[in-house]
Amino acid sequence: MTTLLLAPAGITVAGLVLVPLLLVVRNSFASADAYGGIQGGWTLANYQDLMDPVYLKVFSYSLGMAALNTAVCLVLGYVVSYYLSSRSPQRQMLLLLLIIVPFWTDFLVRTFAWINLLSPGGPVNSLTDAIGFTDGATQWIPSQGASFVGLVYAFLPTAIFPIYASLRSVDHSLGEAARDLGCGWWRVHTRVLLPIARPGMLAAALLTFIPTLGVFVIPVLLGGGRDQLVGNLIVTLYTEFRNQPMGAAASVVLLLLMVASMAVFGLAARRLRRKSA
Repeated sequence: MTTLLLAPAGITVAGLVLVPLLLVVRNSFASADAYGGIQGGWTLANYQDLMDPVYLKVFSYSLGMAALNTAVCLVLGYVVSYYLSSRSPQRQMLLLLLIIVPFWTDFLVRTFAWINLLSPGGPVNSLTDAIGFTDGATQWIPSQGASFVGLVYAFLPTAIFPIYASLRSVDHSLGEAARDLGCGWWRVHTRVLLPIARPGMLAAALLTFIPTLGVFVIPVLLGGGRDQLVGNLIVTLYTEFRNQPMGAAASVVLLLLMVASMAVFGLAARRLRRKSA
């Protein structure tokens, strides 16, 4: 009976996840025909081609951008989560709703909204003119900075919720007791609150770092495609270069990077549990 109940879910997972994954892995070892299609055979040439400095630069840039985005999201996520957890329950629900509401809108629409915000003469340009940072119309997009702002905006809520879940149950009298014992603001957070929030921060890092590697839309719309992430490289190999085997190989490399990241975060979580035991 249990097998019959699990069969639809198992068939769905196999058909929509496992079979496509196996096809991508198989195609990554195939040769390309004259039109970039799958010709068959077995070769490591696609992976060898990815060792070219041009492609290695894309992978290293993606890892660096993902790490930087994760670090910024963790810092901002901790600050916002601490503020949320220190409010009254009614105020917490209202603030959480304000964070969630923008995500009821399609991801692509929200990215286009940033194009309007950062466009010459837009709200951000008007603000920088008012404070004297710029003078007149300024071209903020496309740029690497605009792409990074879009990444932080996209993944900051993903970082906030796990950290908030760790801090919401904290008795804030712990911070008051630490201050009474002579701890300053910095030590209250680093010695008392941050150790409690570590599981949430680890989860937030995992949920931020891995998806950032495969982002495609933000670097194209806000960065102009100048600095590509791995997701952009895969699309380029499939569509512009018309090299499906090499695109499949890049997809497998991305998958391996994600698996390796999950393994690192898993080891960190296990070590954290051993310390707290």
